Amino acid sequence: MIRYALNETVTVDQFIGVLEASGLGERRPIHDRDCLASMLEHGNLTITAWDADKLVGIARSVTDFSYCCYLSDLAVDRRYQQDGIGLELQRQTQARIGEHCKIILLSAPAALTYYPKIGYTKHDGAFLIGSDDKLGRS
Repeated sequence: MIRYALNETVTVDQFIGVLEASGLGERRPIHDRDCLASMLEHGNLTITAWDADKLVGIARSVTDFSYCCYLSDLAVDRRYQQDGIGLELQRQTQARIGEHCKIILLSAPAALTYYPKIGYTKHDGAFLIGSDDKLGRS
């Protein structure tokens, strides 16, 4: 039986474990423990899924609880995928943000078809800039 928890403490090792087991570790700095610790510390809404004491899923967000919620990490251990855990993590995230608050996320390439199936609208106006990239005039 999967237990869901709000803002339960997650260790860096548990976070690394679920990121690797989900495949999301390929896109996260799993070898930078300080960065991962900071990610856990500064995410202000975290919903986790546990099988006994094993972390099997996480939805880690940064939100103002009024206008927007950036769902930065949605990871479910591959052995637990297709069981509705990812959907439940998102439902519980949505239930805890403000009534008019929107969830915003950047999809992994492999999940591009998943999000529209569960109700998300694709948005073509997203932009990114890396920490090594410089802002300036065009």
